[in-house]
Amino acid sequence: MPYCPECGGEMLYISRIKQYSCKNCGLTLTLQELIEVRESLRRSKEVSEEEERKKLRREYLQWWLSKKE
Repeated sequence: MPYCPECGGEMLYISRIKQYSCKNCGLTLTLQELIEVRESLRRSKEVSEEEERKKLRREYLQWWLSKKE
């Protein structure tokens, strides 16, 4: 069962309109839209994780260099 990208609630498939609808927030998406939203969220998470790693490396380098002085 898919989960809502907005609130994390369960999404039910409504065959009459051929869309998924969230039980909690009411968000309605087609299967293609649901796939696209999840893909964009996954990409943004990967980018933020990479930025966090770079930030930690810079902080460590600054700490290391300040210790040597």
